[in-house]
Amino acid sequence: MMPKRTAASLYSAGILLLSLGVALNIQSGLGTSPFDALLVGLSDQVGLTVGSWEILIAFFMIMVNSALVRQRPELWGLFTAFLTGAGIDLWLYVFEHSLNPAHWASQLATFGAGIVLINIGTALYLFSGLAAIPIDRLTMILKDLLRSNVFVARTAVYFLCLLLAFLLGGPIGVGTVLTVCLGGLLLNFFVRLTARIPVSPAKHPNS
Repeated sequence: MMPKRTAASLYSAGILLLSLGVALNIQSGLGTSPFDALLVGLSDQVGLTVGSWEILIAFFMIMVNSALVRQRPELWGLFTAFLTGAGIDLWLYVFEHSLNPAHWASQLATFGAGIVLINIGTALYLFSGLAAIPIDRLTMILKDLLRSNVFVARTAVYFLCLLLAFLLGGPIGVGTVLTVCLGGLLLNFFVRLTARIPVSPAKHPNS
C-alpha cells in the first residue's frame, strides 16, 4: 500500500500537469482532445466556462460508470473533476494574453507540450490510486470489459467524444486527429512507465 503522503503528492502533481496540458492544447489553436473539444463546444454554445462543463459532464459520467460496473457511484471523482476544471480555467486565464501562438511551429510546439503533459499527468494521478476523473475511470472500465489495453479503451472513448464535439461545433482540428491517433498510445506508455516508480509501502501504525 502506498503511503498517503506519496499518493497525495502524485495526485496533486498529476492534476496540475493534466490541467496545464489541456490549457496548452486549447491555446495552441490546432484543436484539442475530443473530450476537451466537447467541453469547449458546450461552453461556446451554451455558456459557462470550460472547467464548469468538466464538472457537469463528470457528474453524468459517474452515473454511466456506476451502471457499467453495477456499483455505487464513485462521487469522489467529482472532487478530482472540480480540481481539474478549476485548474483548466486558471491556466486559460493566465494564458489568455500571454500565450497566443500564431506561427504553425509555435502552435505545434504548444500542442505537443500539451498532449505530453496531459498523459503524464493522467498517468501520475491514476497511479496514486486516488479518485479518478470519470472519463479516465470509464477508460479503465472499458479496458476491463473489452479485455484489452488502455490504448484501445481510450481510443474508443475519444471516438465517441469526437462525434459529440463535432455536433456541438467544438474546436476540432489537426490536434484532435493527432490526439485520437496518439492519445491512447501515449497514455498506455506513461501508465506502464509510472507503474515502475519505486514506492515504499506504507508502514503499519503499530510497526
